[in-house]
Amino acid sequence: MTIFHQLNQQPGLVTQEDEVLLEAQHISKTYGDEKSTKGTRAPLVLDDIHTQISAGEFVAILGPSGSGKSTLLRILAGLLRPSKGQVIFKGQPQYGPNPHLAIVFQSFALFPWLTVFQNVELGLQSQELTQIQRYRRTLAAIDTIGLDGFEDAYPKELSGGMRQRVGFARALVVEPELLFMDEPFSALDVLTAANLRKELMGLWQARSIPTRAIVMVTHNIDEAVSMADRIIILGANPGRIRVELSGLPLAQRNIQNERHTDLVDLIYRIMTSPNEEVATIAPHGKTGPLKSEETQGYKPLPKAPIGDVTGLIELVHTHGDRVDLYQVGRQLQLELDELLPLVEVADLLGFADMQEGDLILTPQGRRFAEADVQEEKDIFREQALASVPILREILQALSQTPGHTLPEEYFVSMLESYVGEEQAWQQLEIIVDWGRYAELFSYKEERGIFRLEEPEPVGV
Repeated sequence: MTIFHQLNQQPGLVTQEDEVLLEAQHISKTYGDEKSTKGTRAPLVLDDIHTQISAGEFVAILGPSGSGKSTLLRILAGLLRPSKGQVIFKGQPQYGPNPHLAIVFQSFALFPWLTVFQNVELGLQSQELTQIQRYRRTLAAIDTIGLDGFEDAYPKELSGGMRQRVGFARALVVEPELLFMDEPFSALDVLTAANLRKELMGLWQARSIPTRAIVMVTHNIDEAVSMADRIIILGANPGRIRVELSGLPLAQRNIQNERHTDLVDLIYRIMTSPNEEVATIAPHGKTGPLKSEETQGYKPLPKAPIGDVTGLIELVHTHGDRVDLYQVGRQLQLELDELLPLVEVADLLGFADMQEGDLILTPQGRRFAEADVQEEKDIFREQALASVPILREILQALSQTPGHTLPEEYFVSMLESYVGEEQAWQQLEIIVDWGRYAELFSYKEERGIFRLEEPEPVGV
């Protein structure tokens, strides 16, 4: 029996179900706390997040790109300050990093010049322990997570799965009350991830690890349904809680179980229908607050390669213009974060609609799927100009400028007032991709110049 398991048998450390360990009280986060130089409101990352984490529960946080999943996790951990609201730990306001919490990251975050033992022991440096105490707790963590025999190995000698085990051991060695995980299995191959998930769940259910609650950010719906007691689903731009769903009983979490399939399908429907009232899709879920007025404005373009969007539309067309999105994702082995932007672009451009978890081509979508290469571009240009105001604004600006050229900084500045500097550059890359494909303008990357080759008056 490990030291961790012995500790969990002591009466004072037995988990009390329903005790609230952590609470987010109306958390909001902006890209900047002040108004921009143009006087516009700072763009929101998170909007009015209110939730609780209780002892004994495993909570999964799902959401598309732009929903602020990792930002929320860092705010709950005390690594970021919210712009509004308060994080409460066991009844007390939290200021700064929470010493009773540990995080496992996607990237392993190991020091390559340290051994397994040294990497794990590093987590104890901030604690007032004797050398013997550090030694025993480090060995206990290594033993618990299945790393016996690798104490003197260096990270370069380990597989991805073993390196992530070191990350888990380093988190658990501090005996945290709360264990946070930020997409901990996404960098692993499918079989390694499945094995590590199974082992972690075994340790958690047997109370062989010292943590009292687990919170995991993931983009993998199957993973969330298989592991979590409660699932929080965020909407995007800004991130806000759309709904909280109860997880399945342990006996029904097998991927072959019908209830597992039903819950995965429900979550797909919720996440692929961002504009639909979630209460109509999941009437038994706990829905979040309505979108506030200050969140309205520029809607970031989804990051999706045009070739992949075209391929998805053609695939749907070959299947009779209607497909079950969950089944398509499994067939193409695409995670939701990879599939959802393609669906969002198809919907934004009027090529497809979502209905009860199915992706259905519109007449324009069918026309696009059947077109040759040049016709595809013509249809894309037509739909993009009709659906994306920022493209019309760019053409308007170029057509009214002497020489019909403008530097990229002009448009970055325009975007910054909506989405912040970092995302402004990301949005510019997408706009350039769309504009080039639709032959709306040229872009000289080495000079950062937009040019309207054959300017025509463009109405906004």
